[in-house]
Amino acid sequence: MKKLKIAIATALLIIVAGGAFIWSQLPSVPQASPLAGPWLDHSAVAVVQIDDAPWSDFLHRHLRRGADGINRIAYGAVSTAEREDLEKWLRGMERLDVARLTRRQQLAYWINLYNAVTVDLVLQAYPVDSILKIKDGVLPTGPWNRKVVKIDGRLLSLNDIEHGILRPVWRDPRVHYAINCASLGCPNLQPEPFEAGDIDRRLDAAAAEFINHPRAFAIVNGQLRASEIYHWYAADFGGPAGAIRHARIHAHPLLLQQLAGRSAADVYDYDWRLNDASR
Repeated sequence: MKKLKIAIATALLIIVAGGAFIWSQLPSVPQASPLAGPWLDHSAVAVVQIDDAPWSDFLHRHLRRGADGINRIAYGAVSTAEREDLEKWLRGMERLDVARLTRRQQLAYWINLYNAVTVDLVLQAYPVDSILKIKDGVLPTGPWNRKVVKIDGRLLSLNDIEHGILRPVWRDPRVHYAINCASLGCPNLQPEPFEAGDIDRRLDAAAAEFINHPRAFAIVNGQLRASEIYHWYAADFGGPAGAIRHARIHAHPLLLQQLAGRSAADVYDYDWRLNDASR
């Protein structure tokens, strides 16, 4: 009996530890930001031009807008040659001297890189019904801690780009509407690459698009349901009340009415199903 109790206790510890490990890998967990320092250098004027045409062409061919307002990728329709072209473009992006880009160019660069790498990682694992199912090792933990690009001699993961560069360098909550984690609950993958010239307008548009969609805010059974983004990254929005204030900036009249008198969401949720156009 004693041995049985020990075995049960050991199994429970393994399950708990495994669950904690999986949770620690999700993109929704804000991490320390030790990488910001090396990426602060930038050019005052644009001396380098970025060729985003291959990424733009890929999006034009394979991005589909659903009747529900959610953009999806036709992963199953991507040919081997098209995937090779995408990876060739990514290798070219790795060779750019990021320090020679302006700050606005850098913001567009990191957003486009993050989104394209995410699509490529899904294509490597496809067919898969959720990015969470992509394995690094024994457990399906998602690919966010995998070192996927080498920029200026540094190997970087998606978590490095988001939590070590984008969030600490720009401190702009609109970044959360620009990067896409290949899930239905995520803000839309935009149909065009981000560019320095109109990036503020594009960020505002992406924010308004998501905020006014039911997966961001909705009244369900009298409660205000909000995306987990406003829970996971509450600090970026100024806390729960700050998230509501932020939403009001971009809210259309119907949502403004729903947010009236609210200081925080009642519940949060998120849809991790793959943003697959075939589903």
